[in-house]
Amino acid sequence: MRISRPHEGLEPTDTRSSAAGASPSRRALMGGMAASAVAGSARAADYPVVGKVERLDPALDALIDADAKVEKVLDGFIWCEGPVWVGGADGFVLASDVRANVIRRWNEKDGGSEWLKPSGWAGPPDPGLSEAGTNGLCLGRGGIVYADSGTRTVGVIDLKTRRKTVLCSHFEGKRFNSPNDVVLRSDGTIYFTDPPFGLKGAFSSPLREMDYTGVFRIGTDNVVTLVERYAGPNGIGLSPDGRTLYLSDRFATRADKGGWVAWSLDAAGYPVQKRTFIDRATSPGGGDGLRVDSQGNIWASGPSGLNVFTPQGKRIGAIHADDVISNCEFGADGYLYMTSNHRLIRVRAKAKKLLWPVWKKA
Repeated sequence: MRISRPHEGLEPTDTRSSAAGASPSRRALMGGMAASAVAGSARAADYPVVGKVERLDPALDALIDADAKVEKVLDGFIWCEGPVWVGGADGFVLASDVRANVIRRWNEKDGGSEWLKPSGWAGPPDPGLSEAGTNGLCLGRGGIVYADSGTRTVGVIDLKTRRKTVLCSHFEGKRFNSPNDVVLRSDGTIYFTDPPFGLKGAFSSPLREMDYTGVFRIGTDNVVTLVERYAGPNGIGLSPDGRTLYLSDRFATRADKGGWVAWSLDAAGYPVQKRTFIDRATSPGGGDGLRVDSQGNIWASGPSGLNVFTPQGKRIGAIHADDVISNCEFGADGYLYMTSNHRLIRVRAKAKKLLWPVWKKA
């Protein structure tokens, strides 16, 4: 979700989307030229430098070098979100263009291409929606688990057929607002945030059926339960042991909010206790997406950049770009990829992706 201003939204009536084939890769030099639909790859030496790393504590050195270059690799998004890396070192990154209703694919070899279009709402244009496509993505359940602002659902995209299977669209008989971000636990449990930012008018949208927003849990039996009602749920992540659930707060600077929060989870993944993880003073402007690395450090986006926190909540560094960063993902190629407004950017990192065992339904 965009941090610089509240989202407007769009709304669907259909909860399934058929697959769309990937268009051929299109390659183009990235030397600052504007891209129309998809910008392709350039030689590594040609990637523009668009940011820098800020070292606040020596502990950052184990995760990323302070002189690492922040590079732009793919342009042409309307609003870039929800990156996920697929495969090994020769794999690729997928990112949602939520307003263009498409998921784009990029790697060093092939450049950029459309991977799935439409990614979300597949009907005629709906004036009630501001974001018709998918938002947050993560690996799991045999494919890509997605949060879809357009169809207002959570489900799984098959990596081979690119067909979508909806896991849930309603809770207690009412349609979700606009699922925003998603994370998977090692046992296959899914957690997702459901703010109204994909609907035009957001909280005032007449399409809303729930009178609240919140964080939800989808069990391995696909039964949906409410973790907690929450005013500004946005990015979401899990600790390496699966016993702490992190939530970034869109409205962390409001006087009635205590900042970003974390829930302790029991062995089955149900919430036990909530605490403040990052207070308002440390999270100016609220937060957007986040990722937890293999060592439990939290890489959380916000207006000031991508901030790096220890599991104890200490801010040890930040990555700054010349535009807003919405989310990030660790690639198996040694880079940290960040979605940044109209483009995909990256920086070399030592930190590694948190990998769960392959989940198989019993």
